Amino acid sequence: MSRRLFWFALLVTLSTGAVAAPGWNVGFHRLQVSDPLDQQPMKAIAFYPTRATEQPLHLGNFILDVAYEGKTANGRFPLLVMSHGNYGTPLAHRDLIEALVRKGFVVVTLLHPGDNLHDHSRLGALSNLYGRPLQVSETISAALLDPQVAAMVDPRKIGVIGYSAGGETALILAGAQPRLERLLKYCQARPDDRDACSEQGELRADRNDLVPMADPRVGALLLLAPLSLMYGVHELQDVQVPVMLYTGNADNVLDWKKNARALARKLPRQPELRVLDGAGHFVFMAPCSEEELEATPDLCKDTEGLDRRAIHRDLAASAAEFFDISLGNAVMQTSGR
Repeated sequence: MSRRLFWFALLVTLSTGAVAAPGWNVGFHRLQVSDPLDQQPMKAIAFYPTRATEQPLHLGNFILDVAYEGKTANGRFPLLVMSHGNYGTPLAHRDLIEALVRKGFVVVTLLHPGDNLHDHSRLGALSNLYGRPLQVSETISAALLDPQVAAMVDPRKIGVIGYSAGGETALILAGAQPRLERLLKYCQARPDDRDACSEQGELRADRNDLVPMADPRVGALLLLAPLSLMYGVHELQDVQVPVMLYTGNADNVLDWKKNARALARKLPRQPELRVLDGAGHFVFMAPCSEEELEATPDLCKDTEGLDRRAIHRDLAASAAEFFDISLGNAVMQTSGR
């Protein structure tokens, strides 16, 4: 190699390295927020861009590398709120959360009261169907009022990420109106669907004072294997925000043809639909450690040949690009301190 070519190659290498340099570190801050259904405290966390040093933090069975109460980055960042699935936890999507923060988003998570890995008391009830969106809205409000978080969030750029039942929640926030008869009819035809039809399609009428409430602050939705059986064309007509849909065609928990694919056809605005060949329902959870694989193999094992880590790298990149465009240029002006 000539000397001139050597220096050119070195310059290209250094330039490429600069472009590919890591983004922000991940800050961690607990939000003070109450469940609007009973005014009891809800668990909510704001993950945000920072330059502070990260340290391992144990949260239950999970370990996250975060800067606990680290100094917030300068600038205004888009806000994303995550709604988890039935029996779930947002930390099951911790790698997506971290990746989006590193790309310049504030990501707020909440543990839905009455429908999480520790508490199932509201499952199958109207209070869960209509309460979940209210809890997300309350969490958005708490983030916008929190002195630390509000200073770095652009209130004009708010999106929601919904996984499984969280997809149903996200759609309500964007204006969808669930029709209970659709679920009942589905379960009469498919009583073997143990997830969607655990109560034979009939929801417990425990709260007659609740109705589905949209949140006009929500400007875009990312839906992962969404539950959407209760929505027809008419029930979705008010969903006018951009939507990106991810699903797997080997989903044995939710029938993807009756949920994600049908939803894509019914939405008034054409969504971006990505169908992962051979992927199951749990592929959207973070890749498992050896301990998790041993403890919960059903949640961790994928179809042979499927690379969950590669899927998540693509998901994080696509999600960042989608929210960047749909929320209106998410690139923030900041000194980088």
